[in-house]
Amino acid sequence: MESGNQNRPHPLKHLPAGAAQHKTAGPYSPVLEVDARRLVVISGQVAVDKDGHVIGANIEEQTRTTLDNCARQLATVGCGLADVFKANIYLLNLADWDRFNMVYEAILPEPRPVRTAVQAVLLPGFLVEIEMWAVKAGK
Repeated sequence: MESGNQNRPHPLKHLPAGAAQHKTAGPYSPVLEVDARRLVVISGQVAVDKDGHVIGANIEEQTRTTLDNCARQLATVGCGLADVFKANIYLLNLADWDRFNMVYEAILPEPRPVRTAVQAVLLPGFLVEIEMWAVKAGK
């Protein structure tokens, strides 16, 4: 998982003044302004180890592993979860929504990415897939 300064202000991503959403909204930002000159996009990640074995029997375990895999891919270009501004979430079963959100909220730093979540048919054994868009800070 990503280490370091997750709560640092990001110079290329911010929550605009006046951005608001309903009080029942989940752990995501309703809108972010992003300078996309240093755009990074990762393909959908799932709870799988380097040998292709599914990791985790429940949504919490698979969400943690999937987010670990996202962080690992982002790290290859010098990014971390704090750099993410957009996440697409694919859940096998929307009944897992609250349990997924508990893990996601604990791991993703503020301001959290804007987000779309849908129920989807996933490859066998997977409960969640996550795709991310990030903006790389620095020069």
